[in-house]
Amino acid sequence: MPLNDDQNSDFDSSRLSESTASSSDSEYSRQSFTSDSSSKPSSPASTSPPKTVTFDELMAAARNLSNLTLAHEIAVNENFHMEHVDLPQNSLEGRVKQIVHKAFWDHLESELNEDPPEYYHAIKLFEEIKETLLSFLTPGANRIRNQICEVLDADLIRQQAEHDAVDVLGLANYVIITMGKLCAPIRDDDIKQLKATGNIVELLRQIFHVLDLMKMDMVNYTIQNIRPQLQRNLVDYERTKFQEILEETPSALDLTTEWIKESIKDELLSVSCETSSSPGVDGSSKPNLSPTLVLNNGYLKLLQWDYQKKAIPETLITDEVRLQKLKEKLNELRIIACVSLITSNMVGTTIVGLPDFADKLKRISAVLLEGMNKEKFDLKEALSNIGVQICSEVNRSLSERGFPTLDMEIQNSLVGQICSIVEEDNPISSLIDKRIQLYMKSLLTLPSIQKCMPMMPGGLAVIQAEIESIGSQYASIVNFNKQVYGPFYANILRKLLFSEAPMRKTGTDASTN
Repeated sequence: MPLNDDQNSDFDSSRLSESTASSSDSEYSRQSFTSDSSSKPSSPASTSPPKTVTFDELMAAARNLSNLTLAHEIAVNENFHMEHVDLPQNSLEGRVKQIVHKAFWDHLESELNEDPPEYYHAIKLFEEIKETLLSFLTPGANRIRNQICEVLDADLIRQQAEHDAVDVLGLANYVIITMGKLCAPIRDDDIKQLKATGNIVELLRQIFHVLDLMKMDMVNYTIQNIRPQLQRNLVDYERTKFQEILEETPSALDLTTEWIKESIKDELLSVSCETSSSPGVDGSSKPNLSPTLVLNNGYLKLLQWDYQKKAIPETLITDEVRLQKLKEKLNELRIIACVSLITSNMVGTTIVGLPDFADKLKRISAVLLEGMNKEKFDLKEALSNIGVQICSEVNRSLSERGFPTLDMEIQNSLVGQICSIVEEDNPISSLIDKRIQLYMKSLLTLPSIQKCMPMMPGGLAVIQAEIESIGSQYASIVNFNKQVYGPFYANILRKLLFSEAPMRKTGTDASTN
């Protein structure tokens, strides 16, 4: 049963990130990482020694992870809902289901056509229908509950069957009327179609189909009702659930630890390069890294993560799909910005600066880049088509204004430069990518994403609205993740960055005593 969500509205940022962004930087101060937080109630318990994980413990951890993921999805995705989807008929599962169901309904029809009719399986169906109808009722609906139990009493129906006095069609009509009282308005047309069905076997089959749809409606209604409560308590809930997972599987932070280690290595390399290029700076001293900087660098790496080949840190599993889609959208926007910059450099501001011309180029690129993240997508061919379309649009605009069109040499050069975007270390692609990363990095340092936005770097004006939207979603994910898993990150960073400090302190205390 698939989960349906709309990524464009995955995050109602004002709902969740308002309370998280303001505290994202302050909770990662040096004091929080160097002090012993094991006594704090919000801190995770220290990792237990290695142990053999039993199958029951593994399954318990899987259930906790499943509950955590579902709760997170319900809370952060306003459009999350369940859908009833039939198996494809050409699939093995679909064919098996179709054969088994057809055999059952054919057998039921043969039983009802016997003389006298055999009602065994029909009674079983009405028992199941009765239980389903009762599951839709609220605790206080005693009147309709008693009525359902009275009309669909299996013992009474069996007694009637013994005397060949069962009104199967009458029972089915009562079920349809009751379903009409309990269903959502969206199912009114389905109820009308049931009333128009004459064949009793087909009617029972369609009743079960509509009941399945009503079950999904009930599930989605429940999701809507619990969403506000989940949003209010999601931080504590997710942290508690993850702590339970960590207690059952002590290795549940291994990937997260490696992710932070990689970020530390990157920061050390960056500091080392800066030190070596700065005269008069002592390069022998150990760099003093900021935990916040290390963590933010790790979050930035997620925008360039290879989600197909590399496992994501355990603490970010609940947002893996969202982060992957943000990365894919940023890749598309990077190419659009590159195309715009190349066109501007080749053609000049006379045409590119015309009102709406940049938007036309963006629309052309966006249409031809649709689906670029699919495995079989030919990006080189798409870029060539973009170049040809842009040359055509530029020549049309030049002709309309009485200017000479681009000669073939310039057109070929323009198409060639656009096609070269995909090449490794392409200077324009690298430049745009660095500026996008700079903007995303600046978002993580803001006290509140809702109150102000950082200045957009040069070359990104054509995609500014899209970048700001993605940046807002990205910052919401990061700030919320920091709130939930901050104590776990603090323990890891304390061990990796400040493991020597407690030892020195212990030695000093011992000599003092």
